[in-house]
Amino acid sequence: MENNNNEMKSDRHYPSINLETVKELWSKTYNTEGEPDWSHILPYYDSNIYFRDSIQELRGIEEFTAMTERLAKRSKDLKMKIVNAVQDGNVIFLEWEMTIRFRKNPSSVMYGTSRLTLNDDGKIAEQRDYYDLWGDIFDNIPRFGRAYRRFMKKRFG
Repeated sequence: MENNNNEMKSDRHYPSINLETVKELWSKTYNTEGEPDWSHILPYYDSNIYFRDSIQELRGIEEFTAMTERLAKRSKDLKMKIVNAVQDGNVIFLEWEMTIRFRKNPSSVMYGTSRLTLNDDGKIAEQRDYYDLWGDIFDNIPRFGRAYRRFMKKRFG
């Protein structure tokens, strides 16, 4: 019982998330000087969060938090621009442009979307990110980017 009371008290500090809250939180997460910081947004995630993107699949807030910490350590600078955002019931879609710079490499812009699914408590229970990791990064490598795009068009286009 004591654990449930603590969870309920914690939920009172973090009201249900909605479209406006997501846009505000995402701006604070990525558009700061230096490394990105997720500490203010993590309480809005369900403890059993399911996350998936182009390179990984995670379950649980501990794994998700560890992933955000790894990204912060690898990223010299990370910015996100929310291009479009809509909410339909318990699903929020974000279209974004993320500018990321790894230690010695030039900045790369990645274009993507995120689908957030909220649970009955208004917390993020599932996040699915969609983006073309390699294409967007390769586009910023001189000569290689064009060769990669020609290969992809010839092979798959």
